[in-house]
Amino acid sequence: MKPRDYDLEAFWMPFTANRQFKAAPRILASAKDMHFMAEDGRPVLDGTAGLWCVNAGHCRPRITEAIREQAGTLDYGPIFQMGHPGPFKVAERLKRLLPGDLDYSFFTNSGSESVDTALKIALAYHRARGEGQRRILIGRERGYHGANLGGVSVGGIPANRKAFGNLLAQVDHLPHTHNLEHNSFSRGQPAWGAHLADELENRIIPLHDASNIAAVIVEPLAGSTGVLVPPKGYLERLRAICDKHGILLIFDEVITGFGRLGAATAAELFGVIPDLICLAKGITNGTVPMGAVSVRKAVFENMMAAAPQDTIELFHGYTYSGHPLACAASLATLDLYEEEQLFARARDLAPSFENAVHALAELPHVVDVRNLGLVAGIELEPVPGKPGARAFEVFRRCFEKGVLIRTTGDIIALSPPLIIDQPQIDTLVGTLADVLRETAAR
Repeated sequence: MKPRDYDLEAFWMPFTANRQFKAAPRILASAKDMHFMAEDGRPVLDGTAGLWCVNAGHCRPRITEAIREQAGTLDYGPIFQMGHPGPFKVAERLKRLLPGDLDYSFFTNSGSESVDTALKIALAYHRARGEGQRRILIGRERGYHGANLGGVSVGGIPANRKAFGNLLAQVDHLPHTHNLEHNSFSRGQPAWGAHLADELENRIIPLHDASNIAAVIVEPLAGSTGVLVPPKGYLERLRAICDKHGILLIFDEVITGFGRLGAATAAELFGVIPDLICLAKGITNGTVPMGAVSVRKAVFENMMAAAPQDTIELFHGYTYSGHPLACAASLATLDLYEEEQLFARARDLAPSFENAVHALAELPHVVDVRNLGLVAGIELEPVPGKPGARAFEVFRRCFEKGVLIRTTGDIIALSPPLIIDQPQIDTLVGTLADVLRETAAR
């Protein structure tokens, strides 16, 4: 390994135990298709699609060449009262890709920005309709909606909220749907838990009154909290309650968008159309930061109609909304998904992936395995008095053996690129199984 020509100290790393990492760093030097290359020259099988985002595999020439060409043609173009072709083209592609009448897209630079944008649109929409008193936003326990002010407020992961609390005042939370007594070791959607959607109507609406609630935001499948698969009928019930009371339903599909579950979106897979959908990650295959909020026709048209002619309809946006390089990357990524039929590939691989991960069920300290599409969660029994320690040790040893997994608490998450093949599934799950056996004595 060559000596590093840089120092590790100055970079404050996100969502990382900085002192621990810098004492024994894990540095990735390059990537190609299904593998990273560690700085010591070892290939590392990517079992996490980077960070849920590299759905088509790493360093795909079609995407990198599109970015390179765009950088030499138009490196940046202002998007306030101006335009360039990129975002118009991407918006049209999303209109064709998304289900129902999710026809209009507003561009951001990340999933966190997409969530905060969706929340602002929801508030502005109700004001435009003359119901500006609808200010309350409903999230869900164990939900992850990014790291910005709105996303942390509607999110429900305790560690993410501990130092900050509700940064927005008018927020409440639905219960999460995970229950090891009733839905452990489910294959696909669990049968138990749809009734938890009724908490919206039975507890939250009576407490706040529906006339004051603007929107409900949920991840159709909660990823970062440890792969919580929606119970059968749960999302459908949420949709019906929101419709009944005039509440907007927002799906955070930053993780589930672009093929992860074997369809373009979870909304398509489950046949439940939200009023707004948050996208990011796979929209550019992780190459250039980009996000989007796509809205149904009625939401857009109400916003347009409420503003006087020749005035700004939504006072919101980012310097890099619809950035030329991001748009070039997105168009090339969407082409690649379509040409290689990667969403269908994920759907076809899902049964064998399911069988592979559920073979881990009998290994020591495994208390649950759950899955949907090409994503799985393996929940481990914590080391007494040391929450998260068991899963982190598994993560560390897997990396040493050339496989990258992801952990949250004592839950292991697998979400490989959609180009994975059966031998690579076997390597991914087989290596994890070996490590679970090796660490069984802890």
